[in-house]
Amino acid sequence: MSAPVPQNETQRLKVLWQYDVLDTVPEEIFDDLTELAAQICDAPIALITLVDETRQWFKSKVGVSINETSRDISFCAHAINQPGLFIVPDATKDDRFANNPLVTSDPKVRFYAGAPLVTPDGFALGTLCVIDKVPRELRPEQQRALTILARHVMSQLELRRHSRELAVARNHGEQLKSDVEKLRQALTQARTELKARAVRKGARQKPSKSSGARAKPRKPGARRRPPKRRGGR
Repeated sequence: MSAPVPQNETQRLKVLWQYDVLDTVPEEIFDDLTELAAQICDAPIALITLVDETRQWFKSKVGVSINETSRDISFCAHAINQPGLFIVPDATKDDRFANNPLVTSDPKVRFYAGAPLVTPDGFALGTLCVIDKVPRELRPEQQRALTILARHVMSQLELRRHSRELAVARNHGEQLKSDVEKLRQALTQARTELKARAVRKGARQKPSKSSGARAKPRKPGARRRPPKRRGGR
């Protein structure tokens, strides 16, 4: 049986994408938390899952080799619909999962416990879950530990998101600084060219001494003297 879609699904998916974590490489901090969950809960399988439109993708995994499953057979798609732990003691006796291919074939899930990964604004993105191949329960201290570890996973996702945003902002700041410097250089060059152009224009408009001297006018009726002859009389 497929899980019902959360009422806030559109916004939930938008928030999930903002974390930019889907299909990323394994990271040690998440693998450590998954390993710790498996050990504390005595479970052969532990996963950090993120549920998108059509699948549940595993950010970290212990005890399985696959990277994702279809959302319509996902236990975690049920877990994100409720607050607190979602526990299935025996999947073969639960009508929602008895015919699920994850139960009827490998990995033959019998027991499931998932703690939702809830963002600060209340959106469940996926789970930290443990799985066993035999029916069982979690002791109260194991339930508390799984819930606490899920909060640590969410804190790491938040830290990862903020670090990425800071890196983007830093790169944007460096690019802006570079653009401002280029603009300053262009303005300096433009001022230099304008100044040189003004100097050249002023030089063309300034009159020369020879062309500026005006000849004295002759008086009316005055005769022009004939030129003197050389060696003449």
